Amino acid sequence: MNLLPKAAQLILAAPKTAPPQNCRQFWGWLNAVFNKVDYERIKAVGPDRAAAEWLLRCGAKVRYQGFDRWQHDYNALPTGPLGRYKIQAIDAAESCIMFRGFDHLDGLEHLQEIKFNKNIYIEDVCLERLSKIENLQSSLRRMEVVSCGNVTDRGILALHHFAYVPLLLAPLTPANLRT
Repeated sequence: MNLLPKAAQLILAAPKTAPPQNCRQFWGWLNAVFNKVDYERIKAVGPDRAAAEWLLRCGAKVRYQGFDRWQHDYNALPTGPLGRYKIQAIDAAESCIMFRGFDHLDGLEHLQEIKFNKNIYIEDVCLERLSKIENLQSSLRRMEVVSCGNVTDRGILALHHFAYVPLLLAPLTPANLRT
């Protein structure tokens, strides 16, 4: 009868150890897999649907043109005729999107807003890649880059290609403070 309390005491008394380094590598690998671009899928379902699938798979949210609510559940992606749902806004706060998946954004023509907040995978090369997407140079109206520790002045300066981005929030991050 006293077996359960004794087992609990043994577990609680066991020394706490840090997770193995391989655990972090596993998550990095898994995030890289989530970011892999499937060009056949983009051809089959269109750029907006493929980008929405990628973003939601990585923990971001999307808002479609003509809708007020954010789509955050991958399993509840809207169905209907291909091309009906156009991505208007992306909230990539604390998501695992990374440079490897940015080819998903190439075909988006209606994207007006992007938010990167506390995203550890957003780096200078991501913002440089974003600024080279011609469709976004004319459609993007608002961008937030907040607490992305791997973004430096180099990444912010790369955003000069955008014709009209009125709000860019980029407070000091650890990467900005490096000399």
